[in-house]
Amino acid sequence: MNITRENIDALNAILTVKIEKQDYEEKVEQVLRDYRKKANIKGFRPGMAPIGMVKKMYGKSVLLDEINKMVSENLTKHLVDEKLDILGEPLPSMRQPSDVDIDAKEDFTFNFDIAFSPVIDLKLSKRDKITYYEIDVDDKMVNETIESHTSRYGKTDEGEIVNEKDLVKGKFEQLDQDDVVLEGGIVTEDSLFAVDRVEESNIRALVIGAKKGDIIDFEIKKAFSNPTDLAAMLRISKEVAEQLGGKFRFTVESITSHKPAEVNQELFDAVYGPGTVSSEKEYKEKIVAEIKESFASSSDYKFLLDVKEKLVEKANVTLPDEFLKRWLVAVNEELSTESVEKDYPLMKNDLVWQLIKNKLIDEQALKIDDVELLDFAKKSVLMQFQQYGLMHIPDEHLESYARKSLEKKDDHTKMVNRVYEQKILSYIKETMKVEPKEVSMNEFEGLFK
Repeated sequence: MNITRENIDALNAILTVKIEKQDYEEKVEQVLRDYRKKANIKGFRPGMAPIGMVKKMYGKSVLLDEINKMVSENLTKHLVDEKLDILGEPLPSMRQPSDVDIDAKEDFTFNFDIAFSPVIDLKLSKRDKITYYEIDVDDKMVNETIESHTSRYGKTDEGEIVNEKDLVKGKFEQLDQDDVVLEGGIVTEDSLFAVDRVEESNIRALVIGAKKGDIIDFEIKKAFSNPTDLAAMLRISKEVAEQLGGKFRFTVESITSHKPAEVNQELFDAVYGPGTVSSEKEYKEKIVAEIKESFASSSDYKFLLDVKEKLVEKANVTLPDEFLKRWLVAVNEELSTESVEKDYPLMKNDLVWQLIKNKLIDEQALKIDDVELLDFAKKSVLMQFQQYGLMHIPDEHLESYARKSLEKKDDHTKMVNRVYEQKILSYIKETMKVEPKEVSMNEFEGLFK
């Protein structure tokens, strides 16, 4: 077997794999002899069929299998031995088609297109400037957080008169065109809804101020347009809810009022644990610190996007585009030639960024140990809990969830990539000139438009 390389240009080459009869003959014969021992051929006892018959029946398929194995194994070995830094995987050559005619020849030639990874020449210094956007924490954010705390730790009582934030339970009855209860219509007992979820203000005004036993007639779809919510409230199918219209009568049976908690030591202890915060000033400072911490991930994400854009532009890398387009279609069943052509500019930037990250990881000898990875996983798990209002999770629970997450291959890979990105961003912050800029939330969101 012989493998040669013909360089087309700095980024493209053809690998030619030549296989002669002597390379595969002995192996094919051995496989056919094994087939003969196991083959169940009509008219012959197992293992007694003539080898010629076995060759006639299985020879071509065995030959193709063994040749494909030899090509694959030796091609991979060649790439490793020659230390060829390629992009993607070898593809059957379009420039020089392979010569494989097992019916007419005993020697075969396989040609493969390969593409080399470009050289990344990236020298960073303090002359390279980049902005780091910090989101300003304003009074509105602090007040909204306090409102969330007081609402979460408030108390519920049975009310006498419906208020805007109350829950109302009662009976729904479908009406006919004359505003009379429709015989055989929808009737739902003990139905519950939040007053502030009533969509039309005129209907909401009818509900606010109502007392137990009061009757309110209104057009159901104007109050609750979402068919999923309406179906759950009336205990009907979504399909029926989608077609539903007209008026319903609601009889108020009970009112549940929510009274927000007071901003005092009891609230501080409930939110942050006993003794953690001892004054309203410390409470607000704690809120500001938490909001800033929550915004840090958004600032880092924007910074990562800007770093990616700047370094991809600075690297000014040329890629073997036509090869990569072919490779993307070949390895992704869901991608078509047309979709790759359309989305290739974004795919190309992502690939260049991956090459840049690999170079920085290699140059700076960046490593990740198990402690760092577990710590990142715990922070990721905590953020997920916090999205559901669970702010303080015991460390042993976080570690348990984090370890389970890291056992999943996809999650493990994503977290490894994220930790490496954090290390790269830390290196960027040390190497380039990072200019902090404080912006409002509206201004920050506008940066993504």
